[in-house]
Amino acid sequence: MHALFDLAVGPLAWLAFALFILGSAYRLMAMRALAFKKDATFVAYISWPHALKSLAHWITPFGALGWRENPGITIVTFAFHICLIVAPLFLMGHIALFDAFRGWSWPALPGTVADTLSIVVVLACLYFLWRRLSVPEVRFVTRTHDWLVLALVGATFLTGVLAYHRIGDNLFVTTLHILCGEAMLVAIPFTRLSHMLFGFFSRGYIASEFGSVRHAKDW
Repeated sequence: MHALFDLAVGPLAWLAFALFILGSAYRLMAMRALAFKKDATFVAYISWPHALKSLAHWITPFGALGWRENPGITIVTFAFHICLIVAPLFLMGHIALFDAFRGWSWPALPGTVADTLSIVVVLACLYFLWRRLSVPEVRFVTRTHDWLVLALVGATFLTGVLAYHRIGDNLFVTTLHILCGEAMLVAIPFTRLSHMLFGFFSRGYIASEFGSVRHAKDW
């Protein structure tokens, strides 16, 4: 298990980061080429003012009609995404690894705060699981890869919580947490998690069409 841990924090970690960076660059360039091929005229009516105004509304809780009509989803979605990004970036254990291997460090959150944020992500995953099982319109559009992505995100944060509280074999749980996190990093460019890369572009495109062509708001 020690050998697997060393492999996970060493070569596999750098491989995961490389696949994430190169895969993200490839997907962004491929999507740009596809957009020009299918609808090159869209460049003519891309409007930064409309795009930025729309983004400001959609990244603000209850700033868009869709958010206001679904308050429960809004609260869980914003909590999930904020905790998903903040907890890994400012976790002391993660920063310590970067410091040990690369000499990079930055301020960390208190352990109890990072633990709470991680638990929020796990609870949000359970909520999303319940919606996919119980809400007919959500269940109808759910595919196999949606379950896999949800399981991967949930497992990454659940094993992190278990490792923090030293529940179970700590070396095994920590190694599993690292492997899940690396798999999640690699999955970002190639799965539904890619909305982390494309979400701002698609929102800007829709906002430009609504604002410049239809003269209407998209929020």
